[in-house]
Amino acid sequence: MPLSSAVAREHIHTRQVHCQGFRRGDGLWDIEGHITDVKTYGFGNRERGEVAPGSPIHDMSIRLTIDDTLTIHAVEAVTDASPYRICPDVTPNFQRLVGLRIGPGFRKQVRDRLGGTEGCTHLVELLGPVGTTAFQTVMPLIQRDLYKRSKADAADAATPRERPTLLNSCYAFSDERDVVARQWPEFAKKAGG
Repeated sequence: MPLSSAVAREHIHTRQVHCQGFRRGDGLWDIEGHITDVKTYGFGNRERGEVAPGSPIHDMSIRLTIDDTLTIHAVEAVTDASPYRICPDVTPNFQRLVGLRIGPGFRKQVRDRLGGTEGCTHLVELLGPVGTTAFQTVMPLIQRDLYKRSKADAADAATPRERPTLLNSCYAFSDERDVVARQWPEFAKKAGG
């Protein structure tokens, strides 16, 4: 269902976030994010001069190279447009992400390493959707492959499943919802218990 009709208005600003996930030939994964901020009007900037309508005030990208466990092996961060000439100088700090695992607590660990004056607000913010993209890229294929292997090996069928990573991560995956009762009945809360 789309949003309701809006009142008369003037378009002022567009922020675009674009993320993609790729399986590499060496068994790792590349997860890329790109963020732009564009105004519909021109304005003056002390360091850049006149910024024309449609020219990005922010144009930044990040690539995380991760493994099957969502552990970061390499980082590349780039600032192509920013309000200040000094902004691209912070991108080497993003190497501090190497070794982190995308999962519970990831955003806090990012803030601990790149919060405040140690990072770029926009690149740090971009890591949220990049992390989600990593999960959406890697985990369905890993789970599909595990499912195929367990179907092929009858002994695996008797092995208890691990607690699903998604359990209690959102409304639908609450251990009190029908989705969990259908997908992972052994992890569903029993009525009255």
